[in-house]
Amino acid sequence: MCCTYGPKCFNQFGFYLNFSSMKYLLLIVLSFSSIQTKAQKWQTFYEKSGGKETPPYPAIISYYQSLSRAFPKMTFKAKGMSDAGYPLHLITYTNDGTSNFADWHRKGKLVLMILNGIHPGEPDGIDASMMLICDLVTGKKKIPDNIALAVIPVYNIGGCLNRSEYFRVDQDGPVAFGSRGNSQNLDLNRDFIKCDSKEARSFTEIFHAVDPDVFVDNHVSNGADYQHIMTLISSQHNKLGGSLGEFMNKSFEPGLYKLMKSRGYDLVPYVNFFGDTPDSGWPEFFDSPRYSSGYATLWNTFGFTTETHMLKSYNKRVMATYALMECFIDYSSSNASKMRALRAEARVATKSKNEFPTRWAIDSSKHSEIVYKGFQAGRKPSEVSGLPRLFYDRGKPYDKIVPFYNTYKETAWIKKPEAYIIPQGWWKVIDLLKFNGVKMRPLTKDSIVEVVVSFIDDYKTAPRQYEGHHANSDVKLRKETQKIAFRKGDIIIPMNQDANRFLIETLEPESNDSYFAWNFFDPILGSKEGYSNYVFEDDATEYLKAHPDLKKVLDERKAADPAFAKNARAQLDFVYKNSPYAEPGFMRYPVYRIEKQH
Repeated sequence: MCCTYGPKCFNQFGFYLNFSSMKYLLLIVLSFSSIQTKAQKWQTFYEKSGGKETPPYPAIISYYQSLSRAFPKMTFKAKGMSDAGYPLHLITYTNDGTSNFADWHRKGKLVLMILNGIHPGEPDGIDASMMLICDLVTGKKKIPDNIALAVIPVYNIGGCLNRSEYFRVDQDGPVAFGSRGNSQNLDLNRDFIKCDSKEARSFTEIFHAVDPDVFVDNHVSNGADYQHIMTLISSQHNKLGGSLGEFMNKSFEPGLYKLMKSRGYDLVPYVNFFGDTPDSGWPEFFDSPRYSSGYATLWNTFGFTTETHMLKSYNKRVMATYALMECFIDYSSSNASKMRALRAEARVATKSKNEFPTRWAIDSSKHSEIVYKGFQAGRKPSEVSGLPRLFYDRGKPYDKIVPFYNTYKETAWIKKPEAYIIPQGWWKVIDLLKFNGVKMRPLTKDSIVEVVVSFIDDYKTAPRQYEGHHANSDVKLRKETQKIAFRKGDIIIPMNQDANRFLIETLEPESNDSYFAWNFFDPILGSKEGYSNYVFEDDATEYLKAHPDLKKVLDERKAADPAFAKNARAQLDFVYKNSPYAEPGFMRYPVYRIEKQH
């Protein structure tokens, strides 16, 4: 305001100001005005739309390219290819402008990695991250010096390019957005172990280069209707294990909930319920390693999947995602030293641990309690079918304490071997291990090695495909110690490395997300050799004469099994499979264990 009192002036609150203080005030005003002008210049597509729209993929990339040219503390680089033919990009930001991942860790920074657009029909994280990065580079917001950010702006590029107003029919905005499937129509949040997509292969290299202490994957949920805007999946604390798991359960999660509450959000665990109503509570989502947070767990990283609620307006969802990312930053900064120390401790334990769990089950005898903010549910006649249908009455909100079953117990364990050997012909699996930074070495010469060999005695295969595979399960193994001839170039994988847990999960066929479960070893399940019955009859007769012990077993089997006794082909096949004529590789699992020598 103008001053009419000569060399002295009073501000609007009546306080005396001299020219010196007026100059200082003017600098503050100009500085604030400069920040506002910068922020307005760099408004995102979402902000310009009034919080109703998310940008098309080219606009996202163009925006970040311009931002990185204008603000050197931020980098924006291509990192690997996607199935869509476009590269994945990675944004980095630190207060000191460093972008070298190894330097981040050497300087003791807490590294937070954020993944957006794995399901582009759930673009909340895409827009929240654009605003967050803009606010940081323009000076509107500031992160602590001990935090380093690495952000993948859009992971599923093919899905983002496949844009429509009609996907996710139940979701409240934005106006148009991408599809769930990628360019192969894969759900990329089921691909972190099997790596059928170029995205997943690029991601593994990015993930291991960044080596995040905390990993956040932004999503939108479906399911029941309730008051909560944001729900959260955390690395399941029992599965994360040890001091990391205890810290997740007792400190990290409660800390995030408290911080979100201070911002006006009642955070609640992901509502893992798809029946009528979750009023009676629900079990914690089990994030196996096919999912992003479960994959992060294998590498002793704190993993999270944010899940805004689809029935809330787009603006509310984006702002909740922004707020939660701020909470991750604040909590991680305050606890950086502790979290880094826990990860270092867990890595040592991973290298030296002798047993690893391979199967889990919910422990229904234990639960915690949470405040669930729901809406009263009821039934009314459907205008489509005339039959009773579920509906939620938003005019009748309620708060209720419900049980949350967040304890899992191990149901199966595997002792780690000294090392694994994989014949070089299984290069698809070997390549996946290399993508994940597994340490391995080739045999330098042909060698005979004593190993434990596993035979697949029984298994089940899913009748319908799931993400391009017919999953194998309920595996029954028979193990023998044998001396096997390996060739120069076959791969030895020592079990004294950071990847130990990942290796147990992928190479032990009984694990939930093993490479055997995902069909990478299915060729061993089909015989490639055979015989003609009328020819082998004579060979079988001579073999039984020379091996009376086998003849005795055959006779006992016929006496005990009438159906077998009447089946000439089955009896001939029995002799074949118990003779040296049998195909040695049939049902023999081609990952061999070198056991520890005592």
